[in-house]
Amino acid sequence: MTYRPTEAVFGPPLSVRLPSVLYLLIALVVAGLVLAGEMSPPSSRLNEYVVQRDINRLISSRTLATLLIISSIASVIRAGMRGVRVRGDGIEYRDVVTLLPRVRRYKWAQIDRIILDSPDTILLDLWDGSRSSLPLVSDRRGLSRALEKVAAARAIPVRGGAGLDEVPDSSEYDG
Repeated sequence: MTYRPTEAVFGPPLSVRLPSVLYLLIALVVAGLVLAGEMSPPSSRLNEYVVQRDINRLISSRTLATLLIISSIASVIRAGMRGVRVRGDGIEYRDVVTLLPRVRRYKWAQIDRIILDSPDTILLDLWDGSRSSLPLVSDRRGLSRALEKVAAARAIPVRGGAGLDEVPDSSEYDG
């Protein structure tokens, strides 16, 4: 029987998620201003700008705020689609290159070598002579450890990495 690792998911780093979260916050502020403008007295500047000037606009302030909220939620969901999943039968990763996410799956038998030398990316040498790079993840060290463990069990060569050390650190024994 072959080694089947437990499934582990490694999501995108904060630097990838941050722009979409900021966009969501800005959309919420705009929606709050529109709501405050509609609730404010008719003599206030905010009510005049949001409600009274809507007659001359192409789309209303309420429609603009709704569109901003919907698109910012979609942006947060899209940013969260990135990541790497180590599965029992191989590696699956999602990366957003264009409008739609790109999903790649590699079986363990397709991987000739795992390269962990680079400080940012993890590369996979494949059976057909091509090389694939995994997208950035928030826990690169954890992904490296999971890949090293699978590589050792399945006799896949690894270049770089920390090596497998199952001996606990001495700091764990301090009471």
